[in-house]
Amino acid sequence: MHMRIDELRHSAAHLLAASVVELYPNAKLAIGPSIENGFYYDFDFGKQKISNEDLDKIEKRMKKIVNNWSEFKKIKMGKKQALAEFGKNPYKRELIEEILAEGKEITVYQSGKFRDLCRGGHVDSPNKNLKHFKLLSVAGAYWRGNKKNPMLTRIYGTAFFTKKELDSYLKMLEEAKERDHKKLGVELDLFTFSNLVGGGLPLWTPKGTLMRNILDEFVWELRKKYGYEKVEIPHITKKDLYVISGHWEKFKNELFKIRTREKHFFAIKPMNCPHHTQIYSRKINSYKELPVRYANTTMVYRDEQSGELSGLSRVRSITQDDAHVFCRKSQITDEIDKIWNIIDEFYGACGFDLGLRLSLSDPKTPDKYLGERSKWEESENSLRKVISKRGVNNFFEVTGEAAFYGPKLDFMAKDSLGREWQIATIQLDFNMPENFDLYCIDENGKKERIVMIHAAVMGSIERYMSILIEHFAGKFPVWLSPVQVKILPINERNLSYSENIFKYLKEKNFRVELDSRSETLDAKIRDSQKERVPYMLIIGDREEKNKSLSVRQRDGKNINCISIDKFINKLTKNIENKSLVL
Repeated sequence: MHMRIDELRHSAAHLLAASVVELYPNAKLAIGPSIENGFYYDFDFGKQKISNEDLDKIEKRMKKIVNNWSEFKKIKMGKKQALAEFGKNPYKRELIEEILAEGKEITVYQSGKFRDLCRGGHVDSPNKNLKHFKLLSVAGAYWRGNKKNPMLTRIYGTAFFTKKELDSYLKMLEEAKERDHKKLGVELDLFTFSNLVGGGLPLWTPKGTLMRNILDEFVWELRKKYGYEKVEIPHITKKDLYVISGHWEKFKNELFKIRTREKHFFAIKPMNCPHHTQIYSRKINSYKELPVRYANTTMVYRDEQSGELSGLSRVRSITQDDAHVFCRKSQITDEIDKIWNIIDEFYGACGFDLGLRLSLSDPKTPDKYLGERSKWEESENSLRKVISKRGVNNFFEVTGEAAFYGPKLDFMAKDSLGREWQIATIQLDFNMPENFDLYCIDENGKKERIVMIHAAVMGSIERYMSILIEHFAGKFPVWLSPVQVKILPINERNLSYSENIFKYLKEKNFRVELDSRSETLDAKIRDSQKERVPYMLIIGDREEKNKSLSVRQRDGKNINCISIDKFINKLTKNIENKSLVL
């Protein structure tokens, strides 16, 4: 029988729970699912404190126990029997009550002496299959993800079918630690956080701001070619706007709210699309004016829980490079095709090959979505037509991942460590135009309902920056590097010539710095390498005499005695081509 990786990892979660129960008899078990790249189990240890230092001990017990696990035996239970065995555990009791309320069967799985409430999905022979696992970390997690519930201890781990796969994954994790944007971003002086400002609210340094602007301007250059126009909106709005759009009902607990002196109720915007509808609806639009394309890079704010914040990956202030297209149904395919071209060119500049996910609604949970089912089917088929036109065959559909107002194309990118990230998104919205009564005047002088396309290329600049920092390990391509060239005079007598080169490069609009410190050349080179500067210009007596440069590249290659004009030509071509190599 073919076994799935999620079954292996779920089996490992059982093994983890069994080991914890043996080592800590007073611990209460909660849940232990498989997740992407691993598994976890949540425990209530009471007053007992568990840390990463305890993982080796637990892992050794897992390796001992698994030898006696020959199978996962399924046991069906009635309410009385289940509550008799698990009822003293409040977490298991809650799960039992939910299973009964849904009219489902209560099942328990036993391996060795250990029994756990479970729906199933395990390996056939744990003592043979479950050999290559590793516990990774300890974290806190609220029961059922609700901060009103008790805080539990979550132990994360991973498991693979082979030692080679496990070793490869652990090696990738070590590399990921070295590339961690939270560490590298500070070392490269790109951003900082302040306790006085608050968690999840990054502050951007001059270098980090420069990179953000370069990326945003690149997106704008691409959009401008397709007729987009910039708009600007305030950061707050009356509650009424989000009530009409549907966001209030769905996200009211994630909004920052403001009560004015006059007792008016405002919200700090968590998204931009409702504001943009009001710009469109300021006047009557003829079909001849469509498509109308608005672009707007602006911050939105979401009241994320403190425990979910993580560097730039999960923040409370999110900069969206947002765009909205207001168009007729007949224009959908062409407009999405144009956005797709923008996305391909933008991500190609950083070397990403993109995968595609078609995120659909779930007909079984209609309450999660706005509008009529027929509109959803029409919009989802419209996206399938776009995919077909592009000739894309390698994509997958995921039910239940749509936005609450429309289906979407989610673009996926693998970074240099092989990790997959969801990046750009195109969302097709038939519902918000309905809610706001958005229309154009057609050829016959009648009102025609329009549709709305939401398009975010980076999505969140903060999150994309975190991906880029780790993808390149801080060694950004020249076009994106906050400092492209660093001039390193060997002696003070070479300083005047170095200053002339510095001024000349600045006049040519290159991002250049001059290291005029009274340090050794080795020290200057070492510091420049730590900053991941692409090009270092070594200026000594020979270079000054020959009116030339000695170039040391970040990758260790050297170019001796090159004229400044040849170097500028090389640098210019590299930047214009958005080359990924020096």
